[in-house]
Amino acid sequence: MLMINYALKIREYRERKFLKQEELAAILGVSKTSITRWETGKFAPTIKVKKKLYELFIEAGMKVD
Repeated sequence: MLMINYALKIREYRERKFLKQEELAAILGVSKTSITRWETGKFAPTIKVKKKLYELFIEAGMKVD
């Protein structure tokens, strides 16, 4: 099973794309608060958002393992 550390990967994605939390939140259709919570590891994204994030990670050429 694929286990992704979303806290690290979300931050890495934002830094690669030079995005603010607000900008990524808009792309994903969630609140900035959700992004903050995910990056701190306090909460995890929903399955629906995880699928979207996975696609963004792959598109950005990030290694997901």
